[in-house]
Amino acid sequence: MDERLRILIVEDEPAIADTLVYALRTEGFAPEWCATGRAGLAALRAKPFALVVLDVGLPDGSGFDFCKEIRAGSAVPVLFLTARNTELDRVLGLELGGDDYLTKPFSPRELTARVKAILRRTNGGPLRTHAETAEARGVSPTGQAREIEIDEERCLVRYRGQELQLTRYEYRLMKALAAKPGRVFSREQLMSAAWEDPGASLDRTVDAHIKTLRAKLHAVASDRDPIQTHRGLGYSLCSA
Repeated sequence: MDERLRILIVEDEPAIADTLVYALRTEGFAPEWCATGRAGLAALRAKPFALVVLDVGLPDGSGFDFCKEIRAGSAVPVLFLTARNTELDRVLGLELGGDDYLTKPFSPRELTARVKAILRRTNGGPLRTHAETAEARGVSPTGQAREIEIDEERCLVRYRGQELQLTRYEYRLMKALAAKPGRVFSREQLMSAAWEDPGASLDRTVDAHIKTLRAKLHAVASDRDPIQTHRGLGYSLCSA
């Protein structure tokens, strides 16, 4: 089975799970269902999946906690399902490394559309010129290394020589900022750079991810903040 088509569903309500399985299978995916978070983690350890559909309210724990465990060892995309529709819950899910958030009740068509959108934006990116690629990899046009290095082949970031453990969107935001140091990017521009469907994202999504990104940079070196906030405008990466 092509792992790019394998979707893990972690949902304790059989009726909802049946709907998810049917909708995804109809679109050509190979869904597998687990009714508990622990069973889902075991399935992830046993074989690779292209995406996880993860219910927040599970009988053996919170989907948010299970997402933390997933992120400790995997960058597989996570789509949260929940009956709660508060902004706090949505932002928390994104901060923990979730890729999208779908509130119950939802239509099968919306679910499959979101799954496809996540897989499109996590399986590729725009082509860059040679100069832009050099900038993104942490090298100036003259060849001088910067303190932030972007390794695009391995999709990782090094800060002062230390590899950062970033979520997918933290990595994409840093890559966008590092491509043009000193340039001020609006929230809309950063959403467009990191999310394929920025119109479906929350206003605070960029702020939430910048906050966690800053914390990880600060953990390596607390003497300064390389990401600058420009009130009413957006964010930039220090050019020196």
